[in-house]
Amino acid sequence: LRLKGLREVERQPYDRQKLQRIVEAFVGPVIVLRASAEGEYYALLMTQGLSTQEGEADRVLRDFFDPMADAFISVLHDTLCQESPGITRATVAWCYQFALGALLHHISDLRVERLSNGTSQPNDPLAAPLLVDFIVHGIRGVVTPALSPRSRNRRLP
Repeated sequence: LRLKGLREVERQPYDRQKLQRIVEAFVGPVIVLRASAEGEYYALLMTQGLSTQEGEADRVLRDFFDPMADAFISVLHDTLCQESPGITRATVAWCYQFALGALLHHISDLRVERLSNGTSQPNDPLAAPLLVDFIVHGIRGVVTPALSPRSRNRRLP
């Protein structure tokens, strides 16, 4: 579902909201899956697989998740070049990694209930728009020199 959503967004012409639609394609299906019983296993697989990255877990990441990551990074790079010409694929790959970290933390961490004094629940699908906004603004903060002047000096080749 994630790649299907990405391909739909990729076909659309560039506008300022395209980055948000890409992030929604990245986050949305995972949030929906996480709300299901099978989602518990997915979250466990992803968080454990990414933490060990050895043996079979590494093969699963390389065979099944790296092609998807590559597709998202490519579409992100093409889109972000519209906003910040000269942005490198390496910088976009880091942005993808940071977005993935935020998503994985959201689907695996249970502390939000305690940290919010009981007002929020772990894996609440209503938090998805907050997660999308967090990722979009984080990426824009890195790739838009006017928002983050220091990032110009730290671009990766």
